[in-house]
Amino acid sequence: MATITLTNNATKESFDFELIECTRGPKAVDFSKLFERTNIFSYDPGYGSTAGCKSTISYINGKEGELLYKGFPLQKLVEKYQFTDVCKLLITGDAPNNGAESKEFEIELMHRSFLHEGLINIFNAFPDTAHPMANLSAALSALSTFHFHHLDMSNEEERQVMARRAIAKIPTLVAFAYRHSLGIPYIYPDVERGYVENFLYMLRAYPGGKMKQTISGPAEITPLEVEALDKIFTLHADHGQNASTTTVRNVASTGAHPYAALSAGINALWGAAHGGANEKVLDMLNEIGDAKNVDKFIAKAKDKNDPFRLMGFGHRVYKNYDPRAKILKKLKDDLDAKGIKMDSRLSDLAHKVEEVALNDSYFVERNLYPNVDFYSGIILSALKIPVSLFTPIFVIGRMPGWCAQLLEHIKDPTTRITRPRQVYIGE
Repeated sequence: MATITLTNNATKESFDFELIECTRGPKAVDFSKLFERTNIFSYDPGYGSTAGCKSTISYINGKEGELLYKGFPLQKLVEKYQFTDVCKLLITGDAPNNGAESKEFEIELMHRSFLHEGLINIFNAFPDTAHPMANLSAALSALSTFHFHHLDMSNEEERQVMARRAIAKIPTLVAFAYRHSLGIPYIYPDVERGYVENFLYMLRAYPGGKMKQTISGPAEITPLEVEALDKIFTLHADHGQNASTTTVRNVASTGAHPYAALSAGINALWGAAHGGANEKVLDMLNEIGDAKNVDKFIAKAKDKNDPFRLMGFGHRVYKNYDPRAKILKKLKDDLDAKGIKMDSRLSDLAHKVEEVALNDSYFVERNLYPNVDFYSGIILSALKIPVSLFTPIFVIGRMPGWCAQLLEHIKDPTTRITRPRQVYIGE
C-alpha cells in the first residue's frame, strides 16, 4: 500500500495517509481521517483539489482535452449513439446492444413523458414573466409530491423507475414552462415521435398537432434539426463533479427526495458561471459587434481593471481545447453547409475571437481555450431555440448524468451526509 507522509513541523509528529490508485488520472490522498488523527483539516476553497466521492460515470483529462462516459470517448458516443442510448448507458452502465433495445428504451421514455394533470395546473400559478429555469426547478421539485414513494430507494427497480421518469418528463416540463411564458396552450407529448423530435414538437406545434405552421415560423421538424439537438444533449450528459452535480449529491446525502436533489441541481446550473454561460457568450458577441472591434475587446479582457470578460473561454478543469467545443465547432460548420444557416455575423465573429485569442500569449500561457458554451448558443439560435431556453436545454442534456450520479451516491455504502468544515476567522 502506497502512502504519503504529513509532518507537523511544530510538533514533529508524522502521519501516513493511504494513496488511492485511480484507474485513470492522478493518485488521490485519503484524507478522510485527517482531522480525527491530527486535529488539523484541509483548506481548499472551491474544492479544486478535493475529491468528495469515487465514481465510474465520467472521466475528464483536462490536460489532454479528453472526456469519457463510462469509458467511452465522447466523440465515439456522439458519432455512433443517440442521446437516449447514452441515457441508458449512464443510468444502467450498459448501452443498447442493438436497434431493438434502443427503440424499446426510447419508447419507455416516451410513455413516461406525460405529466400528472395536477402538476400541469401548478404552471398556471406562475407569472408568465418568470424565467423558465425558475418554473422548471419548482415543477421538478413538485414532481416529488406526485411520486413521493421514490423517497425509498432501497431496490434497483425503484431506482431505475425514478431515474427514467425524471429523464422522460424533463423535456415536457421544459416545453410547458416555455409555452406558459408565452401564454399559449400546452402541447402534450406524442408517443409516435422520438425523444428529441417530440421535444421540438411540444415547443413548436399549434394545438391540434398541426405542424405546417409552427409558433416559430413555417417549418416542419427536419431530421437534421433532430440530429443536431440530439448531439447537443449528448455533449452535456455528464461532466464529473461540477457545481450542479455536486449539489445533487450533497442534497441526496441528507436523505432528501431524489427529485428535490435534482431540482437543487437545476438551481445550481442556472448561474451564469455554470449553465447560463452560453447566453452570456451571445451577449458578449453582440457587445463586440464587429470583427474590427475584436482586438480592442481582447485587450479589455486582459485588463484586470476592466469589467469585460471573454465569455466561453477557459475552464476550471480543461487546460486544453474542451473536446465538447471541438465537436460543437464542427457541428456548427456542418449544419451551416447542410442548410441550417447560422447567423453569419455571430459565427464569423466567434471564429475571429477564437483566432485572435488562441494566437495571443496571454491566453495561451493561461491555457484559455474555447469551452462548451462558446459555440452552443450560435447553434441553438440557428435551431430556433429561444435564448431563455438555452439553460433548460442544458438541463435536459444533464438529467441522465445527474440521475446516474444520484444513483451511484445512493448505492455507495460508504457515503455520509456532506459536511465540509470551515476556517473560522471571525471575532
